[in-house]
Formats: sequence, structure tokens, C-alpha cells
Amino acid sequence: MYFTDRGIEELVARRGEEEVSFEWLADQLRTFVDLNPEFETPVERLATWLARLDDDED
Repeated sequence: MYFTDRGIEELVARRGEEEVSFEWLADQLRTFVDLNPEFETPVERLATWLARLDDDED
């Protein structure tokens, strides 16, 4: 189990029943990066990965 799995499990336990829009998620990611600029690159990678999930792999 990766260390990040604990945070993901907590997210599911606390908010797993909620539905959110990608617009809401994007706003939260922007706020997070504003408060924690050292995480700009990982957040950018996550956002790009989520945006491209349906892209055909070459």
C-alpha cells in the first residue's frame, strides 16, 4: 500500500457518497496549489492525466 492510499481511503470514507463536477474539482485543485505551490507539478500531472483518460493510446 502506498502512503497516498491512506488519503484516498479517507476521501472515500468521508465524501464517497457525494457527486462533484470537474469544475468544482478544478477550483479545489487551484486553491490547493495557491496554498501549497510546491505541489504545482504533481497537481498539473494529475489534472492532465484525468483530462486525457479517454484518449486512445498510440
